Amino acid sequence: MQLAVPDPTRRSPGQYARATVRRLRMRTLVTLGILAVATAALGRTFGLRDGRFIAAEMALLVSMFVISRYVLPQLNRRDVGAAGEEHVGGLLDQLAVGEWRVIHDASMGRGNIDHILIGPAGVFTVETKSHPGPVRVGKVHGATLSQARAQSTAIESVTEMDAEPLIVYSRAWVDKPMARRKGVRVVPARMLLGYLAKRPARLSAEEIEQAHARVAQALLEQYERERVKHESWHLTR
Repeated sequence: MQLAVPDPTRRSPGQYARATVRRLRMRTLVTLGILAVATAALGRTFGLRDGRFIAAEMALLVSMFVISRYVLPQLNRRDVGAAGEEHVGGLLDQLAVGEWRVIHDASMGRGNIDHILIGPAGVFTVETKSHPGPVRVGKVHGATLSQARAQSTAIESVTEMDAEPLIVYSRAWVDKPMARRKGVRVVPARMLLGYLAKRPARLSAEEIEQAHARVAQALLEQYERERVKHESWHLTR
């Protein structure tokens, strides 16, 4: 029986980030569990003063230190990032009940685009940032700006329409809200819907649907490429 292909335009905000957090958390728990069980088994088998038990105990302690020092902070950052995407996605979903088309967590082959917006005001890509700030627009990292521009370029090539790149800070104070730097507009989440609402209409309902259909087709093709690559990897193992 052939499995149904999931609709890549109906992913949840932060779906990939949230899945990554769950996967890392599970791997961490499994690793600690295996080490703890192995250490206990060695202690029961060889005694608490045996070198093998002491080595296993040291490995467990080192693992706990590494996890607390490096893994848990990474998990926290990813968890905060996922929450930021969910917050911004929830705001954008308010647009989806009207003339706008909103796509979350879109995989275009070179990383995920957090949100794609297509509506009367045009086409927009949104890169969500979740650190609390304060944020000074003049000091936004060049790599962040390049990432946002690359996302809009990718969508422009698919829709054959101009796409405005936005960096949206989910909870930060921004010193110059709505300012542009190197072609990228920096927006605090609280002002995002207002900015979009005030933009002049550029696209007709037909153009909106055409652009949405092109993005949906591109996402479907990327999903198929990733599926084939995944299956090929398993077959060669």
